[in-house]
Amino acid sequence: MSEGLISPRSGTAFTLGTGDLLTVIDPQGMQVADLLAFNAADLDEVISSGRTLDYGETIRLTTGHHLYSNRSRPMLKIVEDSVGVHDFLLTPCSTDTFRHFYPDQPRHRGCFGNLVAALEPWGIGADRIPSAFNCFMNVPVDGATGRLTVEPPLSKAGDRITFRAEMDLVIGLTACSAYASNGGSFKPIAYRIEKAA
Repeated sequence: MSEGLISPRSGTAFTLGTGDLLTVIDPQGMQVADLLAFNAADLDEVISSGRTLDYGETIRLTTGHHLYSNRSRPMLKIVEDSVGVHDFLLTPCSTDTFRHFYPDQPRHRGCFGNLVAALEPWGIGADRIPSAFNCFMNVPVDGATGRLTVEPPLSKAGDRITFRAEMDLVIGLTACSAYASNGGSFKPIAYRIEKAA
């Protein structure tokens, strides 16, 4: 078993083998973590919001749901989830996000830039970054208008979500950098990897 801690507003990347468990932990509460997955044997196969939401028939993905690739294959299965509210609609925050939503705040490269930097050793560049699975992110959708809002996460200190790798993967993971996503403050994200027996 290995453990890591992602500093506020930063990211990391690592590999998972088939059957490994990845637990993403919100140690202080109300902090989002953006998660990406690539097939380690073919990096053109990547996590897909569209396929996942289509096959899951819900935007409320939780225990028992799979996260699918652009080739319609399961990449990760959610095997434990203490929160039950995550987002797979919105793209990783970026310098452009800050320019658009936070024009009076200092620019930050955001999760997008952090993922690009973390995945660079695998040769994964900016144009290959898809929409991330945003652990703990709270994005209500108005039933009448379809309007999206970003609200503070519902996660409390120690809440977690655990995924099982369904293939060998390269994972990108961040501690999100956007103000609204994290209730206006920035905190670390912890993670634990348990190797398959």
